[in-house]
Amino acid sequence: MPQQATDSEPKEWHKRFAAQANNRAWELSVLERTAEQDQEMLDASHASAWHWSAVGTELNRMRSTMLLAEVHALLGFGASALHYAEEMRTYFVGRETADWELAFTHVIHAHAASAAGAVETHRIAYGNALVAIKAIADEEDRTIVNKTFQQVPVTVP
Repeated sequence: MPQQATDSEPKEWHKRFAAQANNRAWELSVLERTAEQDQEMLDASHASAWHWSAVGTELNRMRSTMLLAEVHALLGFGASALHYAEEMRTYFVGRETADWELAFTHVIHAHAASAAGAVETHRIAYGNALVAIKAIADEEDRTIVNKTFQQVPVTVP
């Protein structure tokens, strides 16, 4: 049975809701969604970001920013998707980052650039994503990243 937070543990509630909202948004992000699910995905991504902003580390906040970039790209909100993607890319590229997370960084940056119509940024990010995906050591991690990568247009529409 999952541990229940009490009213005297607001940090634990924030962490719990942040993780639940994060997981739900990522789950929806790789599905064929209805309009209602699009709204749920958007709400969940912002709820996760809000809860992590209250109690999370910088890594938690940047992972939630990555999620926001992907969700906004999926929904065609190009300007905000690229804004979030640039912010999280600066963070993850500028430090030691796990191979799967670096690949996600480039994949989502390419997706956001495509949604924003940023042709050259998309071209570079897409190429970086291809290289980063090949460098993922764990096959299961590569499969997970590829589910998101499959949604990224090869060229900017």
